[in-house]
Amino acid sequence: MKSAALASEFVALAEVAVGPPVSLGAGPLGERRIVPILGGHIAGPRLVGEVLPGGADFQLIRPDGVAEIEARYTLRLADGALVQVTNRGLRHAAPEDMARLLRGEPVPPERVYFRTAPAFETAAPAHLWLTRGLFVGLGERRPDAVLIRVFAV
Repeated sequence: MKSAALASEFVALAEVAVGPPVSLGAGPLGERRIVPILGGHIAGPRLVGEVLPGGADFQLIRPDGVAEIEARYTLRLADGALVQVTNRGLRHAAPEDMARLLRGEPVPPERVYFRTAPAFETAAPAHLWLTRGLFVGLGERRPDAVLIRVFAV
């Protein structure tokens, strides 16, 4: 059987301002961290709006150096609709690059694997399409922001 290639459509670029991480310390599964989401914006051919302050990225830095992330935040779209986002993913790189990222230092994005699977929830009829598909995010960590390129698959 011949398999089809996975097609994707660019939805938007989210630029999310983040605060300094709060470490809960190292536990048996790794270091737990909370990264506050301060705000931002999202813009692209299918979504335009702002990232509201008040969300957070809950991270587990595993002993193998992989960061498991689960970011939860809310979008206010240009038409006023509210959209809840839960964005789970993985981020990893060479140990020296991960150490730099965890210290808040810049690392070229091509040296970091950062992929997410955003899920959306909304009551707005015009945006229910967000609840009926699967999405993939390509992430980039900057010292004070996270960029996520969102694609529908």
